[in-house]
Amino acid sequence: MAGYEVWIAIALGLASAVMLAALLVRKPAGPDERLERELRREISESARGTRTELTQTLGTFQEALLRQAGEATRTQNAQIDAFAQQLAMLQKTLGDTLAVQLTALTEGNARRMAEVRQTLEDQLALLHQNNAAKLEEMRKTVDEKLQATLETRLGESFRQVAERLEQVHHGLGQMQALAQGVGDLQRVLTNVKTRGMFGEVQLEALLEQVLTNEQYAKQVETKPRSNLRVDFAIRFPGRSADGTPVWLPIDAKFPRDDYERLLEAQDRADPVGVESAARALEARIRVEARSICESYLSPPETTDFAILFLPIESLYAEVLRRPGLMDHLQREYRVTLAGPTTLLAMLNSLHMGFRTLALEQQASEVWKVLGAVKTEFERYGEWVGKIREQVQKASDTLDKADTRTKQMRRALRVVEALPEGEAQALLPSAGEDGDDLGG
Repeated sequence: MAGYEVWIAIALGLASAVMLAALLVRKPAGPDERLERELRREISESARGTRTELTQTLGTFQEALLRQAGEATRTQNAQIDAFAQQLAMLQKTLGDTLAVQLTALTEGNARRMAEVRQTLEDQLALLHQNNAAKLEEMRKTVDEKLQATLETRLGESFRQVAERLEQVHHGLGQMQALAQGVGDLQRVLTNVKTRGMFGEVQLEALLEQVLTNEQYAKQVETKPRSNLRVDFAIRFPGRSADGTPVWLPIDAKFPRDDYERLLEAQDRADPVGVESAARALEARIRVEARSICESYLSPPETTDFAILFLPIESLYAEVLRRPGLMDHLQREYRVTLAGPTTLLAMLNSLHMGFRTLALEQQASEVWKVLGAVKTEFERYGEWVGKIREQVQKASDTLDKADTRTKQMRRALRVVEALPEGEAQALLPSAGEDGDDLGG
């Protein structure tokens, strides 16, 4: 209650202060200053009294607050003491309970750990026994497989070694045969005549590879009454009426001695020897080209040029390196140089030319056949005209018959048609009529 009284006093003081402020602010209604001073004095006294009451009320309120605070403090201290006692008792009870439960839990865990340890030891012992048995089985299986694999591999290896040794033995035999063949080739190439045979054999192999037997010939006397025969000659169709062919002479040359001297000088890195051997080789080629021109060229029985065949590509390349040699041979002696690859390209070109010529001949024959067909086609046109006339006459006859039929149908329109059965009885079908006639 004391708290409410204090608040009421404070509210009254505030109201008085507000009224005083309002009176001070408001202007006096009249000019009487004495009345204003009295009013101010009353207000001052009233305010002083109010302040005195407020001071007393505040003092009383402070004393009440102090008393209430002391009582609350004492009450709280008593409650705190009681709570501390309860906490101590509860802590002691919880401590005893936890100690008992912890002891029981420790004992239970110890028993369970012992049981788990025993179980693990038993299982480990069993697993060890099983693993030992399985490892023994695996060892036996692996030993057996390794033994079988080792025997198989060793057998395979011995077989492969035997095969390799047999192949090596066979290869040694082939190498011996090859060495013997190289020796034979060396003996062949040491003889001038057999060297020429080597070039002829290679030239003949190229000709057989591309051309047919009718397109070339061997040992041909291209120049009439000269008793000189070229190695090979390609047969071209002539333009004369008797069908005499035109020959393209091809002669094989193999200047082995000059070429070997050039190779030996190159191996020694002797530029003077290389130049000397190259000039000797060039001179030999010029001599052979002039011999071919004088011995085998005789237009119009032959073409206006011949081919000098060099059977080795490296020799052909060395000859081509000589500046101006190829042009000089073609211009002075009408001789063209050719190696194996170059000659093969030339023969392929000639083969295509022969095929083109054969196609032209076949085209000429086809043209003659077409002329004969044209003659017969004119007769066929006459026959078709006659047939058209006969067909036109038959068509006119059919048109007249159709017109007559329409007239008869119009004339019979007023006649009543008989049933089909009676009509069949009176007018038998064509088959039945034919049977009667046949009978």
